[in-house]
This record gives sequence, C-alpha cells and structure tokens, in this order.
Amino acid sequence: MPDAAAAAPAPKPRWLDPRPSRWWSRWTSSPVVQRLWEKAKDILRPRFTWRYVLCSVVGVYVLYCFVTWQPFFSSALPAYSGPHHVGAIDLEIPLDKPKRISETVLKGSREPAFELESVLFTLYYPAVKGARSKQSLHPWVPRPLSLTAQGYARAAGVDNFIMRPIFTFALWLLVGSIKIPARVDVPILGSNIEGTDADGEKFPVMIFSHGSVSSRTDYTHYLGELASRGHIVAALEHRDGSCPGSLVKVKDKKEREVILYRERDLISDPPMNDTILKHEQLAFRTQEILETIRILQFVNAGNGWEVFKSNSREEGHALAAWAERLDFHHLTINGHSYGATGALQALKTANTTVANPAIGGIALDPGKSSGQLNTEVPVPLLVVHSNSWSKTHSIFFGRPHFDTVLGLVRGVRDKVGTAWFFTSMGTAHPSVTDAPLLQPLLLNFATRATADVRKALGEYVKVTIDFLDYTKTGERKGILKEDVTHEQYGKWVSDERRKSFPEDLAEYWEVHVCPKPQE
Repeated sequence: MPDAAAAAPAPKPRWLDPRPSRWWSRWTSSPVVQRLWEKAKDILRPRFTWRYVLCSVVGVYVLYCFVTWQPFFSSALPAYSGPHHVGAIDLEIPLDKPKRISETVLKGSREPAFELESVLFTLYYPAVKGARSKQSLHPWVPRPLSLTAQGYARAAGVDNFIMRPIFTFALWLLVGSIKIPARVDVPILGSNIEGTDADGEKFPVMIFSHGSVSSRTDYTHYLGELASRGHIVAALEHRDGSCPGSLVKVKDKKEREVILYRERDLISDPPMNDTILKHEQLAFRTQEILETIRILQFVNAGNGWEVFKSNSREEGHALAAWAERLDFHHLTINGHSYGATGALQALKTANTTVANPAIGGIALDPGKSSGQLNTEVPVPLLVVHSNSWSKTHSIFFGRPHFDTVLGLVRGVRDKVGTAWFFTSMGTAHPSVTDAPLLQPLLLNFATRATADVRKALGEYVKVTIDFLDYTKTGERKGILKEDVTHEQYGKWVSDERRKSFPEDLAEYWEVHVCPKPQE
C-alpha cells in the first residue's frame, strides 16, 4: 500500500489548470458584462455606413498619432529650406537692477505692472552641420500650457475656473505635442563640432517683436528660415501684458507669472485707459528691445560664458564661441502687428547711439489698434501689409489706416532716401505666423486667405532677405527693384504699368512706395 501511494501522480498546480478561475467565471457571466460584450461586438462589426467609416478613420488617426508621436488635428512644422542647419537657444537674463517704466500697478497684488526685471528671447541662428543636441526640441507652446491657455481665455472674455481647464485641454489636444524643428543649443556655424571658436564669419542680427496675444514662439518658421540663410534672430517674449502668459524666471528668485493685461486689471494715475496702456506697453517693449541688444553685444564682446551662467533657462553652453560673430553693423529691428508698432517705436533712436545701432527696420502689418505709429525713422524701412490688412478699411486716428502707413513710408523715403511699402496678395494677418502651417485649411477658411500657405510665407522670407541684403550691399533685388504699381490698394497707377509688371510678381505683390529714381 505505501508503494501504491508513492506511485500516485502529484496534484497539478492550480496555475496549470485550464479552467477559468472562479472570479473570472463570475465576472464574464455577469449580465452587465455580457450586454457590454454584445454591444462591443455590434459596434466593431464591419459595416459600410458613413458613421462607421468616420469613426474608424478617426480611431485609426488617433492611434497613428499616439504611435508616431504626431500632433492631433495639426500639421507638424516643416523643416527649414535654407542652406544652413538652424539652432535655437532660450535666454532669460536678469538686469543688473530692475527698471520701472511707470508707476502703474496690478489691481490684485499692487505690484508694479511695468517693471523690467529680466528679458526672455529665443536665438535662432545658423548652426554647425551634423551637430547633435543633448536636449529635446523646444515645444511650440511654452510650458506650462495652462498659463498660455489662461491668457487665451482672458482674451476671449471667459477667464474663470470652469473655462481655464477647457482651454488648457483644447490647447494640449491641438498643438500640445508640436515641436520647433530647430536643434537646441548646438554650436553656431563656423565653430567646430564641440562649439569652440574656429574663426567663423560674422552674421547679421535681427531683433523680432511679436504681436498682441502672441509670444516668441508664434513665428518660428519665418524666423528659422531667416536663420537658415545666415542671420541671427532674437525672438523676444514681451512681459508688457500683451503675451497670453509668460513665466518670469530669475535665478534665486521665486517664479512670477505675467498674464494678458486688461485695463481693469491695472491701477494708475490718471486712471488707466487704452491710450495710457498702449503708451506704457510700447515704452516697455522698447526697453526690452534695447536690453536684448545690450546682452547680445555683451556676448559678442567675449562674455558668452557669463551670459550662460546667468541664464535661468540653462541653455547657451557654447556662447563663449560667439565672440566677434555678431555683425552689429547690420542690425535690424522687425515686428508684426503690435510688434511692428513696437519696432517703429524702437527705430526712433536707430543708428544714433551705441545702445541702438540698427541700420534698418521691417514692419509687418503695423497695428491698427496699438497706438500711434512713430514716423521718425532715420534708417531704411520695409513695410509689408497682408492682403487683408490693406483691403479692410479701418479708421486710424481720424484717417484711413492704409493712408497713414502710406504717408509714413513716403516720409521715411523722402528723409532717408530708401523705403518700401508692399501688399502681399492673397494673404491674411496671420500668414507670417506658424498658425497657417499648423492649420492650413482652418486658417484659410477663417481668414479667407487664398494664397498657398507655404508659398505665401516663402514670399515673406524672400522679401525680408532681399531687404536685409540691400542694407549690406545696396543692391535692389526681386520686388525691391520694381517701381510703384498701386498708389492705392487694388488700383493700378496705369494700364502701361500693369502690362510692364512681371506676371510672376503681380501674382504676389502690389507696390505702393519705393525709392525715388536717382536723378
């Protein structure tokens, strides 16, 4: 008997038992689960109805976006087309001492609203080919997303605890995963792969000022295209209350949020109104532009390492190799919309002091509600209107906005000798921004722009480069060679001019002001 017991097979482990466990049997036999399973099978059963096809396409698209890390419902930003690779460096540098522009304070905290503590900008520049970045690409929407979303909610007049998370989710869903294709903190072109100096050439410098309810990242493709063609561009983020939201980060200090200002958010004497707000914002922007120039001059003088150490964004490891690489003899100031108004304001002292050595300016769609436009510009000027900006009739301080800009550019031409005013046909106010690249169909539908998105932006890049080259060589190229075609928008100066104007240019441009013929 003991031998028989020893010969009996050992009991099988429970984990080898093919029968389902008791909890699994109970769960699958549940009426609720069975109904859900039958419903799922019914939903997943192939059929050729439009609803099924639509849901399937959306489902596959969402799965594809997750697998390939592509943005939902938006196109990725394209690569730059110039001959050089493009690098990007975020710099936030504190002033030696905060500078108060006005005595206006925030209603809630009673803190100064226009006190400049630091300047934040992104440098786009031609980079060493093949250099690898140790950092991930910059996000198109600066973090935190919730800060920018709150600014958009405030601009829409719905800034409350219910709408903020909705705006944040929408922003994340639409563009939260968009990356800027410039490689972060790689060596500048002309230095070696390690980022040390190799006696490279100097690059012209541009300061760029963004529009209202915009930030330094809204124009990355336009600015990156300029960098890919051999220019260094500093894209400012203004803390004047015109950006949706900006995070002020200074080493050894508590972070501070600056969110879009409204008149009712501010206390001043006399009481705040639109005129005072615009005046103080433009003064603040001008100081930010001048401070950015000062920092870049400091880098160019061989102090790149000191700038890197003071940078709260912890980028710029190779700035020491930027010594004598920035060509301040060819500095220009550029801006779009409110930024164009700010650029014109900053150009008032252009090429008159060491602090502002600008030798040219570019204004893209000068603002229609951003305060008076400065007419005292002592350097060559390029003004470009989008088609919608010229076409839409707007009264600006008692006269049509188009006529105001026309008179401004003619005045600069008569004093300086060189100025241009063009309209870019088929475009809309956002055409120079990244928005049409991300949402081409939606933006074209909303703005009624008819020009191909990439071609239109390419024309902006081309006319900008032609102007920048002119400031260096004095040679007029492309559309800059042409005489006036339309003194008023949409009205040819003559049939003869219409016939003589090249068709390939007529598709994209109207010429309103150009330099006078030399005697």
